[in-house]
Amino acid sequence: MQPLRRRVFRSLFALSSSSSSYSRGAIRTLHIASQHSAGTPERLLPLGFLGTPWAAVQNRGAKVLGTDVRPGNVVQRKDRVYQVLKAQHTQHGRGGATIQVELRDVDSGNKIIERFRTDEAIERVFVEDKSFTFLYTEGDSIMLMEPNTFEQIEVHKDLFGKAAAYLKDEMKVSLQLYDGKPMSASVPTRITCTVAEAQDPMKGLTATPQYKKVLLDNGLTVQAPSFIRSGDQIVMNTIENTYITRAKE
Repeated sequence: MQPLRRRVFRSLFALSSSSSSYSRGAIRTLHIASQHSAGTPERLLPLGFLGTPWAAVQNRGAKVLGTDVRPGNVVQRKDRVYQVLKAQHTQHGRGGATIQVELRDVDSGNKIIERFRTDEAIERVFVEDKSFTFLYTEGDSIMLMEPNTFEQIEVHKDLFGKAAAYLKDEMKVSLQLYDGKPMSASVPTRITCTVAEAQDPMKGLTATPQYKKVLLDNGLTVQAPSFIRSGDQIVMNTIENTYITRAKE
């Protein structure tokens, strides 16, 4: 182990030993971007017993360009940590492109609007990505279960955004946590859905693929090729909300 890495581990251990806010069972694995050598891959560092574990590592986040900032990201600006709620790219002719983002302060909950240059370096804070099992939805609340401990957690439906429509019983989903707080949630990128309603294929179509609106069993209306019929199973891209292919029987 290199000397610098030894010092980092010793410092973190000293911090952990002085805090009693977390029990010995509350050990979290946090992503640390190694800074001691260029090109070194991201490390996984277990941190236990820290009262504020992210306080020790949030300044070690990776730099990303404004073009790479996406809703759900956690970024640091002016010594404050924010979750990105919305991001809209704008072209200003010769003046260059910018990205307007809506940010929510993780600590206070206050929302602000800021504008980044697309080539501006933004410090992104790493979050913990944990796998959960979807149980059920009740109103605006979604109940998830940690598959190893069977501990249940309730999150707001808004964390999933439009992807909440794809939730199915016992589906494996991901929850992004910052300092133990749920920041965003996601479903698998590819999900098979059943077509509930679709017009019959039209005759005399040209060789150019034609698309039509179909209604899925989850209530979403999407564009699908003209040959898709009611009852067909199709694979959907849940990020773009677009048709990929017809599922194999």
